[in-house]
Amino acid sequence: MKILVVDDEKTLVKGIKFNLENEGYHVECAYDGAAAVELARNNKFDLLILDVMMPEVDGLEACMRIREFSNVPIIMLTAKSEDADKLIGFECGADDYLTKPFNILELKARVRALLRRAAGVQRSQGAILTAGELSLNTEERVAIRDGETVELTAKEYDLIELLMRNPRRVYSRENLMNVVWGYSYAGDYRTVDVHIRRLREKLEKNPAEPDHIMTKWGVGYYFKG
Repeated sequence: MKILVVDDEKTLVKGIKFNLENEGYHVECAYDGAAAVELARNNKFDLLILDVMMPEVDGLEACMRIREFSNVPIIMLTAKSEDADKLIGFECGADDYLTKPFNILELKARVRALLRRAAGVQRSQGAILTAGELSLNTEERVAIRDGETVELTAKEYDLIELLMRNPRRVYSRENLMNVVWGYSYAGDYRTVDVHIRRLREKLEKNPAEPDHIMTKWGVGYYFKG
């Protein structure tokens, strides 16, 4: 199991890393929210531990950004104990919350519990996403329409998988650019329109009247199952 620990308190990160590695986990570390987002985007982690108060991008913002492209379990660490602060964390997409100072045994117990829960969800979901005549094999990154494999570029695949995993959720062009192309991408948002058009041509029976890849006029795009 691979865990990312993110906190600007390097001594705390070192202690968490030591204890989790003693439990047999592989642990990577970062010290600000921006680094957490990029590491989560470019690596396969089984669980994230994020501090709320961090430089550049705080833990709450990092959590929201990560939730745009990943359902990885996230534990938030905070010096605050008020219920309102915890509710904000959960609204941002956190799965669990631990207030500093905490007992390392409690952290390890919560890590084990979240990993068990996530493993059960993955087994139930499987690797195939299906909507009508359209399917995605998410392990092989293959699209299938009416039983025939459809060739997609890497970005086309990333885009359709994101939409299919979040049916009826409307994404703006900026959201899609940030999630699929990365936050540092400085291209024109019309790039998204071009990829949507290509996906419709490849995956829809009638691209002019799509059944799945829909436009929310004035807002963005969404997937209709």
